[in-house]
Amino acid sequence: MVLVTGAGGFLGSAVARQALAAGFAVRAMVRGTGPVANLDGLPVEVVRADIRDADAVDRAVDGVRHVFHVAADYRLWAREPEEIVRTNVDGTRNVMQAALRARVERVVYTSSVATLALGADGVPADETRGLGEDQAIGAYKRSKVAAERVVRDLVDRDRLPAVIVNPSTPIGPRDAKPTPTGRIIVEAASGRMPAFVATGLNLVHVDDVAAGHLAALHRGRVGERYILGGQDVSLGTMLGDIARLVGRRPPTVELPRPLLYPLAYVAEAWARRTGREPFLTVDGLHLARYRMFFTSAKAVRELGYVARPYVDALRDAIAWYRADGRLA
Repeated sequence: MVLVTGAGGFLGSAVARQALAAGFAVRAMVRGTGPVANLDGLPVEVVRADIRDADAVDRAVDGVRHVFHVAADYRLWAREPEEIVRTNVDGTRNVMQAALRARVERVVYTSSVATLALGADGVPADETRGLGEDQAIGAYKRSKVAAERVVRDLVDRDRLPAVIVNPSTPIGPRDAKPTPTGRIIVEAASGRMPAFVATGLNLVHVDDVAAGHLAALHRGRVGERYILGGQDVSLGTMLGDIARLVGRRPPTVELPRPLLYPLAYVAEAWARRTGREPFLTVDGLHLARYRMFFTSAKAVRELGYVARPYVDALRDAIAWYRADGRLA
């Protein structure tokens, strides 16, 4: 049996599906109030537990052979940013310490490319250079840097049998929340993104990232990290491909980032009143200064990792959103 934390979520449910396909029995850990629609019809054991509750985590880990710790608070904005930090750092510490106490054979920890230093002038970054917390933009990136350090310290000090994977930007079906990138897909496919800023990101099918988790379980080296990415794409290219897939005209207006900061401040002020996460954020604009390009060469070489063309992921995402009633 394997435990998958965050199993009701976008990536977690994909990992659960891959684990089932590989022949594992799956214990799916879901937050107490978290949705489980992504697990409908799957032969999994659902346990309700919050990763911030150490006792509940101990009970969830008891009796499993391997742990996939996928759960995370993935938001670029929150009324209380420290909530993101507490969930991602304290929750990760709880899961790792529970795994040590239960003597599990292997842990695959889902980190993020947010922990890695970007290459100069858009050169794809690899696993060799990490960020410090003081270099990370926003609570989410800061939390993932700190959480990955927790895992690495436990590997070094207590021989935690953990492999670290660093997904880039997964897209595809079952992104129900959706993630920040999923929101871009929905807005663009609905014709509500007439302009864009000059930035770039690495896009990958969520199911390929999930398969990379299984490859890391079987072939990853303890203490090592592996980027699980896909293709480097400019935002303009991504929006153009979305437009082509849905039969719309692609946006052609490129906006200077500084012009958008006033709108981002207004959007965040409104979000603090309503509690609804804004589409445009200050941290998002800060991040857009950089081309977030990465190479998965190490994962390809050591894990046998394979990623399909990112347009296939866009196509699957759009089909899922349409079937879910979010697109006309």
